[in-house]
Amino acid sequence: MMHPQQASTQSELLPGVVALTHGVLWLERSRVLVAADVHLAYEDVIGGALPLWSTHESTQTLLLLARRMDAREIVLLGDVIHGSRMSEGAARLVGEALALLREQCTLTIIAGNHEGRSRGVAILGETEDGVERDGWILVHGDVPVPAPRTIVGHLHPTLPLAAGNSVAAFVASPRLVVVPALTPYSGGLNILSSDCTRALKAWIPSTSECIVVASTPERVFPFGSLGGLRDAMRMDRGGSPPRFRRYRLRADRD
Repeated sequence: MMHPQQASTQSELLPGVVALTHGVLWLERSRVLVAADVHLAYEDVIGGALPLWSTHESTQTLLLLARRMDAREIVLLGDVIHGSRMSEGAARLVGEALALLREQCTLTIIAGNHEGRSRGVAILGETEDGVERDGWILVHGDVPVPAPRTIVGHLHPTLPLAAGNSVAAFVASPRLVVVPALTPYSGGLNILSSDCTRALKAWIPSTSECIVVASTPERVFPFGSLGGLRDAMRMDRGGSPPRFRRYRLRADRD
């Protein structure tokens, strides 16, 4: 069975592009943290009776990493909120969370599909379609864009574990980096699946150069090539990897 390399708190995916804990990306030259698919106010938007604990948790994670890395900027890579229809209390809490991030460093927000047609402007303020940092184009990732090197979110990539569990995972190649979701509420897209292969090939012609780094709140675990990992999982299971159900987060249509 294939095992990861030695675990650490960060792992270089490509020159100057580093996988951190919690599924957050670090761009060394510009000192930028990149987080994808935070889905703030998720509990309120779905209409449940749960407290908004994930908004506080995600905000504290970003603040912790920004201080640890001495970040100049945080880029939120779309789907910052789970939807633009939320209660006044939830909108106020999200606003307070974003204010804390802005106090720490520059905050840049890219609009995703969950922001809807309104782009969540009443809650998020100004948003961007995409930005360039360190020679990479950063976009949400729901619509492919013509660019030589792209950093995206949207896919929620995960590596399946035993008993139906999974762990957030970066998928990276010289032309594409996919950042896993920060939200705790998505089961994610199984990186060993044919669905993932199709999603990646919307951006790059081949997945042969892709590498995988799993990321937990404590450590990152480099697994080497995506192809090698798939082969190892097939051999370990005596055939093709099983199909894992993907949980899809519905986008806000407003």
